[in-house]
This record gives sequence, structure tokens and C-alpha cells, in this order.
Amino acid sequence: MKKILVTGGAGYVGSHAVKQLQRQGCPCLVLDNLVYGHNEFVRGADLIVGDSGNTELLETIFSQNDIEAVMHFAAYAYVGESVTDPAKYYRNNVGCTLNLLQAIVKAGTNKLIFSSTCATYGNPLKIPITEEHPQNPINPYGATKLMVERMLRDFDQAYGLKSIVFRYFNAAGADPEGEIGEWHEPETHLIPLVLDAAAGKREAVEVYGTDYETPDGTCIRDYIHVTDIAQAHALGLKELLSGKSSQVFNLGNGNGFSVREVIHTAERVTGRKVNVVETSRRAGDPPTLVGSSTKARQVLGWNPQFPTLESILQTAWQWHQRLHRSHLSHKPSKPGRNRKSNREEREEDRQDKETAANDE
Repeated sequence: MKKILVTGGAGYVGSHAVKQLQRQGCPCLVLDNLVYGHNEFVRGADLIVGDSGNTELLETIFSQNDIEAVMHFAAYAYVGESVTDPAKYYRNNVGCTLNLLQAIVKAGTNKLIFSSTCATYGNPLKIPITEEHPQNPINPYGATKLMVERMLRDFDQAYGLKSIVFRYFNAAGADPEGEIGEWHEPETHLIPLVLDAAAGKREAVEVYGTDYETPDGTCIRDYIHVTDIAQAHALGLKELLSGKSSQVFNLGNGNGFSVREVIHTAERVTGRKVNVVETSRRAGDPPTLVGSSTKARQVLGWNPQFPTLESILQTAWQWHQRLHRSHLSHKPSKPGRNRKSNREEREEDRQDKETAANDE
């Protein structure tokens, strides 16, 4: 039976992609070391606890399974941490990916979907950002993703490895059925932080800068529902399986939403007040970051099902309540085994290795 190997498939975006593939009848095999992923997110698929830095493990996976294509979500994704510890990011995001690409070529699997980021563009010269925009990342996280994109171009030319690359900014929302959603530790994303404030789990949300040249003075950012991102990845897989050549696509909503819009919409959705603390601007924050998805819509037929901020926040709030109500548990595990969990062994994992299969 042909399978899709999904690295980082126990993380946020990766788990939604697995669910989308399963809905379409594609059997999946998930590779995730559960440092940041959650085994509770892997439903109806085989889970191998490990990462793409393990050459022997990869060889075993490809030799024992008929892998038709690979979806690669595994990467560290904390921008601030990438600045303070770039070696960690180059080792994992670039080094482990190179190891994965070599294993793919050796196995004769020549199709890869890569989850990249609009952080490869750096500060925008024009809004919305198209695929032709110059790529000048301003942090190591974006630089590592760009380096992988360059490797993919070279691997295509030298070895015939075909790839679809998706660049996007902020994945948001949660599975409409409430089974999986956003669960980061630590959490740095605006929407879950706002929902924490609405739920009384934090006193307030900080708004960095209210004097930008935007309609309400706060930064505008691109938020895309995670299920729509998963749908795009499935469409990209279909494109590769039909024999199409390597391509790059941006995913975006085309307009963006301001920080104030997110907060006010969250208050309407939750029916609760969100306390705000206004502070000064953060260095390096552009007023507006919005990606163009015209190419994805035209070529792939991508049609987002949850384009509004309300739909994003409604599903996020449903998941947020379930997450904190159920206190989803973790159980100890050892890397390299199937169906294990993570939190109690994270410190041990970090001491043992710096690589990770992780979803952004």
C-alpha cells in the first residue's frame, strides 16, 4: 500500500495535513520526535517517534514502506530563539532536511511537499507579497527555510526530486471538528494569547505599537486557517502525483487583519472582554505583512473555506476551550518507538539531541 510520509505530522499544521490526506483516502505515516508535537494529534495513522536526522531510521522507513511522496513540516519555528541560538536552527532545519532529501533520493521517491514560510522574504518591498518578491530573510529562521528551498532547486536539477513549496505567514484556527488545534509550549502567537486573555488565563495582551500607518494604528498580519493550509498541501501533492514540475506558491488571505481587529473579533466570538496593555513598537516590525495567493488559486484551484477572521477565531476558541478543559495528558516515551508521547521526556530529548521533527 502506497503511503505519504509526513514529517512533523504530530505538530500543528502537520497534523491538520494528515487529517486532510486521510479524508481523501491517502494512508499516512507520521515521523515526529514529539519534542513539540503531540501524539494525541496523530489519529488513524502510524506514528514513528524519531526525526529526520536519524539516517538509519529513515533507511528503515523507506525500505519497509512504499512511500509515494513526502510532506515535510519538521522544523524549529521560533523566530526569537533562532536569533539567540542559530546553530540549533541550522542543525535541525537545514542539516536534518538535507539528511531527509538524501534518503528520499536514495529510496527513489522523487516527490516532496515542503512547508516553508513568507519569512524568507524579509521586509516587504510591496504588498501583497507575490512569489517573485526578492528573498532577503532578516532572521536565521527565515534563512534556514530559504536554504532548504535552494537545496530543493539543486536536488531537482541534479537528481530529479520534484517539489512543491508553500510559503505563508500565520497559520491560525483549528480543526472544525475540534479534534486537533494549536498547542504550542511556549505559546507566542497572537490569537491563542488573545484567547488566553479572554479565558482569564492571562491578565492582558500586549499590543506593540499603536501609531503605525494602518487604519487603526496597529500592525496588520496575514492569518490563514490551518485547515485551508492543509487543503493547499493536499492540492500540491495532487499536482506532483500528476507528474507536474516543481513549483512555489504563496498562501495568504490577500488583505490581512490588524491586531485590534483580532482582539475585537475575539471579544465578539467569546463574549468576553480582552484586557489590553499598549506598549511601544518592537524593533523590526513592519506595519503590514500580507501574502498574495493568486497563483495558488489559479494553478491549484485553492479555495479557502475559512477566509474570515470570525471563522478562524470560532474554531480556535472551540479548540482552546477543549484544550484547557480536558488537560490533554502526556505519557513518557523513548525515541524510535511507535505511538509514544512527549512532555515528561522533553528535557531528556533536548540533552540527548538537538534535532527535532516539529510542526510550525
